[in-house]
Amino acid sequence: MLPGITDSPSLHWSAAGARPVAEQLAAEAPLAIEIAYRRGEQTVRRLLAVTMRTPGADAELALGFLHGEGLIRGMAEVTGARSAAQTVRGETLPTWIVELAQPPREALERVSRNLLTSSACGFCGRPSLDGLPTSSVGAEGQPRWDPARLPTLPEQLRSLQPLFHATGGSHGAGLATVAGGIALVREDVGRHNAVDKLIGAALLAGVPLAEQALVLSGRASFELVQKASAAGIGLIVAVGAPSSLAVDLAHQSGITLIGFARDQRFNVYTHAHRVHAGAA
Repeated sequence: MLPGITDSPSLHWSAAGARPVAEQLAAEAPLAIEIAYRRGEQTVRRLLAVTMRTPGADAELALGFLHGEGLIRGMAEVTGARSAAQTVRGETLPTWIVELAQPPREALERVSRNLLTSSACGFCGRPSLDGLPTSSVGAEGQPRWDPARLPTLPEQLRSLQPLFHATGGSHGAGLATVAGGIALVREDVGRHNAVDKLIGAALLAGVPLAEQALVLSGRASFELVQKASAAGIGLIVAVGAPSSLAVDLAHQSGITLIGFARDQRFNVYTHAHRVHAGAA
């Protein structure tokens, strides 16, 4: 069985009647994300969030979360990472601790979640959206994308989602090259977790994010555009619709935001200059 999948008994109803079946479900379980750093002779350990996620790629999830919150800009600021069975508060929870080279620059009260973060909400429990890291993605050095390739990307992503094919219950996020291929994919029950895992995997692999497109299996929400902006990604392709706040942030950040990419068509909501017929 694939990681992140659990079995569940179910009663399947159809025109022929009911029969018992064993269904496969995308697993959902809590993960505490912490940081540790040295302050003088003392080691400080701080709990930032407890998120509901699909188990697996927890190190990538933690790194992507920290990157999206502006606590790290790259792997040079990380000295190590480890798992633990308890949080710093003594709660028995799967915990991932990222060790930082320096004390964080950000005020941790701004970052820390006071409530459980659900798989449906990446910002739940956050006291404020103020100070969320974004960047202005310029056109210089950014690739141009052939419009004939763009609507094929969500279907390519879907073909590389084994968890979705087994359960129908996961979101996917992928990084695509300008040639049109999906280079890296991550899945999770939470769309924000899938993107965090993807960004964390890219950081670990040294993938140049500015040269990639972020491909989403669902809609493009504000939090996903914010994570792309923090990573310096200039193009987002979603199979679903964007929200109004997502469009506003993409416009401000210089991101080309594409929605409804399917069936050889799509809508470009912001910065259409990256879409160019005949681009390589």
